[in-house]
Amino acid sequence: MTRKAAIIGGGVIGGGWAARFLLNGWDVGVFDPDPEAERKIAAVMANARLALPALSDVPMPVEGTLTFHGTIGEAVEGAEYVQESVSERIELKHKVYAQLQQAHPGVLIGSSTSGFKASDLQKGSPAPENIIVAHPFNPVYLLPLSEVSGSDKNPPAVVEKTVQIMKDIGMFPLVIRHEIDAFIGNRFLEAVWREALWMLKDGIATTEEIDDAIRMGFGLRWGQMGLFETYRIAGGEAGMRHFMAQFGPALKWPWTKLMDVPEFNEELVDLVANQSDAQSGMYTIRELERIRDQNLVGFLRALKERNWGAGKVLREHDERRAAAFHAGLDTTPKAAPLVMAQMQVLPGWIDYNGHMTESRYYFANSETVDAFLRLIGAGMDYVAAGHSYYSAETHIRHLGEAKLGDRLTGTVQIISADEKRFRSFVRIMKGEVCVATVEQLCLHVDMKAGKTVPASAEVWAKLRAVAEAHATLPMPDGAGRAVGQGRA
Repeated sequence: MTRKAAIIGGGVIGGGWAARFLLNGWDVGVFDPDPEAERKIAAVMANARLALPALSDVPMPVEGTLTFHGTIGEAVEGAEYVQESVSERIELKHKVYAQLQQAHPGVLIGSSTSGFKASDLQKGSPAPENIIVAHPFNPVYLLPLSEVSGSDKNPPAVVEKTVQIMKDIGMFPLVIRHEIDAFIGNRFLEAVWREALWMLKDGIATTEEIDDAIRMGFGLRWGQMGLFETYRIAGGEAGMRHFMAQFGPALKWPWTKLMDVPEFNEELVDLVANQSDAQSGMYTIRELERIRDQNLVGFLRALKERNWGAGKVLREHDERRAAAFHAGLDTTPKAAPLVMAQMQVLPGWIDYNGHMTESRYYFANSETVDAFLRLIGAGMDYVAAGHSYYSAETHIRHLGEAKLGDRLTGTVQIISADEKRFRSFVRIMKGEVCVATVEQLCLHVDMKAGKTVPASAEVWAKLRAVAEAHATLPMPDGAGRAVGQGRA
């Protein structure tokens, strides 16, 4: 059954939430009185469809259905969760909550507020326990952090439900231990922002120079190790204690102006805006968003490969979704090709023509055959014990086109097998259309001896059962053909 979320407020943050839910398979109902809301969210969705799937190594869920509604009541109908992202005006938020709770009593409401505490949001509500903070960072569809902050009126079950929903859409829910204005992330940003404005106003540095100090230096460290882990390394072999002893006295030095703020006036606004225009005015906002997204995808994929920081969140989300996608794979022999893999053409799989690149056809074959090897007991544990099947010969035929977003199924048919080898025929299917076939001869090898040997009795018994079930199948079309050879 498809789950539904309601998004109240369709600006940059609300649009990002809509994209995050939709691309994770939820239906989304949106309410926003702005007549441009549909156009604005469409622009966010276009960027999200390019970026978020590029972080995934398993098929994305089928995208949910996006609907726009003229009233809050219509938008929230059937929703299990509401994300409120209206302007930061407490009276407006209270009005929205009243309408939501009247239309759908008991619905869980998460707020994207940047600073209001949950206890502020809950005032005057007949059901304060169902209102909680779920504060994201932009772009919501890429950055995983969601600061979850409740009050003493939120029972543990409500906090746990919010946390689980965030995990279900691939986010990292960070539960705030005690209520505090602006939560954790924004308090850091506020401190850096104040200091940057002072350096700008005092002529110490320009907007570009301040940004360079961040993106060329400590920003790269913070992005994968944060603050304390970074400083722990700075302490050398003696660690954090040495760092504190060495740099602790500097806390008394009058370096910063964190408790003071430059006067906010037109002169300061002009100074910041003019320098920012000179720095980035040659790009449109949409161009900057796409540049930002592509850079973030690169950073996040690097972290994912190392299972570190935000990349660990991506891996865990992939693993949860992979289990669901692979639930329908065949697990026993049958007199038909075995369904061994469910895949999707992701952004990193396509070439300059927009088609799936050749190497990914081999990858699709590998995913299919690897799943088959696991089925017969020749997976990684078998390899660790010193035996494996090696590819000796491969013949691929490209019969159709696979493009970005296409969902593919890999099936395997065993043409022949004995104790030392098997010949497989993999079909890469796009629905009912076969886009490629891969015929392969695999030899069973003793890895230490470096020679072909019989498979273990257990593996051979499982392989033989599949081979016997497939013995009644007709020879696949194209099997045994050489490159360029005509049909018989």
